[in-house]
Amino acid sequence: MSAGRRRKLILEQRIEVPDGMGGVSHSWQALGQLWADMAPRRGREELVAERVSERVPWTISVRGAAAGSPQRPKPTQRFRDGTRVFNIISVAEADPAARYLLCSAEEGVAV
Repeated sequence: MSAGRRRKLILEQRIEVPDGMGGVSHSWQALGQLWADMAPRRGREELVAERVSERVPWTISVRGAAAGSPQRPKPTQRFRDGTRVFNIISVAEADPAARYLLCSAEEGVAV
């Protein structure tokens, strides 16, 4: 990882919270902090519901973690950097020894 682009990100998981009326709402729970190297990829625009929506993809590299570890990112999770969120699309091992993981993510809106 490159020291110049490293950031401390919060790994979050979506959880269901009872809404008090028999249903649930969704919230995000922090699982921990990870140092990450972030690199933007080429963005794109899409027409969604008659509005232009920008998609900004990122490659986020973090230290490897064993399968099943709460420190190993999953596609259903996201990274947070202050008010910015990065929805994880996929996770792959960067090298045969699995010392680092490469996460494909899209920058999104915090909800």
